[in-house]
Amino acid sequence: MKHALKSAAVAGAALLCLAAAPKSVGWSSSVSTTTDGYLLLGNPKAAVRLTEYVSYTCTGCARFQVQSDGVLLLAYLPSGRLAIELHPVIENPIDLTAAMLASCGPKEKFFMNHNALLRSQANWIKPLAHASSVQRSRWAGSELGTRNRAIAADFGLYAVMATRGYDRQSVERCLNDQAVANRITAQSVAAKAAGVTKTPSFSLGGNLLKDTHDWATLRPQLDESLK
Repeated sequence: MKHALKSAAVAGAALLCLAAAPKSVGWSSSVSTTTDGYLLLGNPKAAVRLTEYVSYTCTGCARFQVQSDGVLLLAYLPSGRLAIELHPVIENPIDLTAAMLASCGPKEKFFMNHNALLRSQANWIKPLAHASSVQRSRWAGSELGTRNRAIAADFGLYAVMATRGYDRQSVERCLNDQAVANRITAQSVAAKAAGVTKTPSFSLGGNLLKDTHDWATLRPQLDESLK
């Protein structure tokens, strides 16, 4: 009987310890919106904030995503000391269409949409190299929804978004969202005004990094900032 009571007491103490232990925060999947309207991955109160300036038609941006994404998610973000903020840079109508699709749906989906678009870029960007004058004219049309639908169709972006669980109707709602288009365009203007002339570019703690446009150059500077 005494043994049973002792075992019960030990078990009860263990349960109390578990209840008192702080819950682990999954910063690698934590998405929030900054006061300036940008999306942030990681701890909003992180000691170090990495800002990535990205264009969806930029091959270097796709390469950076492939090389850095897993490392950042597994080795940097979980500690809560680093957060990543994404700033779009729009160089052409295709960039805007892709950026609007990355923003499609709730904020929690953004970074995975972003990842899907960049990782599949090598496939969907192919029509750009052999587009007809008629296609290019459609891509430059003045009406947002019509232009975006033409780009999404010609570049197979409906299929990319389908892999993320979006049906065509949902995608088209996002492609017609003028408010999102205005926000992304304004954010791109702000990036260029801040001195961004090439993508990808990066800033740490609000300071734009010179001659830093790839993971190999960024990583040692990121490590130094986290010491």
